[in-house]
Amino acid sequence: MSSLIHPTALIDPKSQVHPTVSVGPYSIVGPNVRIGAHTEIGSHCVIDGHTTIGEYNRFYRFCSIGGMPQDKKYAGEPTLLEIGNHNMVREYVTINTGTVQDVGATRIGNDNWIMAYVHIAHDCQVGHNIILANGVQLGGHVHIGDWAIMGGLSGVHQFGRVGEHSMAGGHSGLHMDLPPYVMGSGSPCVPVGVNVEGLRRRGFSAAAISAIRDAYKIIYRRGLKLDEAREQLRERQRQEPGVAAVLEPLLTFMEASERGIIRP
Repeated sequence: MSSLIHPTALIDPKSQVHPTVSVGPYSIVGPNVRIGAHTEIGSHCVIDGHTTIGEYNRFYRFCSIGGMPQDKKYAGEPTLLEIGNHNMVREYVTINTGTVQDVGATRIGNDNWIMAYVHIAHDCQVGHNIILANGVQLGGHVHIGDWAIMGGLSGVHQFGRVGEHSMAGGHSGLHMDLPPYVMGSGSPCVPVGVNVEGLRRRGFSAAAISAIRDAYKIIYRRGLKLDEAREQLRERQRQEPGVAAVLEPLLTFMEASERGIIRP
């Protein structure tokens, strides 16, 4: 056994664990698990299911990764969990595999911070550079866009969607979709402005931020129906090609929303 594997750890011989992976005391790695280079598994973790984990991830103690979905329809199908690279996963995080009722896979991207006691349910699709603070709960089939931030003890209803560069405050309850760039707070979650500071930190220009602020006013401040707001934003794209690209994620998200977006 590798010197990086603690002698009390149980590594199934059928698993594929890179020689540079470290596994702490009393952790268990199941037979259908693949773990990439330089990933660190803390003590008392269980990595199970048909789970693939990339490189340079770190799992703190007492994580449960790749467990069967908490879905009564699940009948033992070999569904998947796929985790990318450079993710930080803190204590007591639970991440389940997918179901055949969806795409059959739960997916976590790269460079995410997943803090203690987070639950990521079956079929969630979590992007890149996301922060899920302590106690965040994601229902099944939830989609989280890149660079989104979920405050502590917030939750997303199953099939909910959180747009890129958005932010939900602590204790928020998202029963509807949170659009890109928007800050929301409360339970039920309501819009409270644009995530300006986050956009500045990520290099958005003053012109782009101004266009996003104007879009927020069109959606939320002018008493328009959503169809009317979308048409005004499409018209601005046609008239001002320079801001078309920054408005597109917002418009695409709104047009694809099945649950509807959060409203005041």
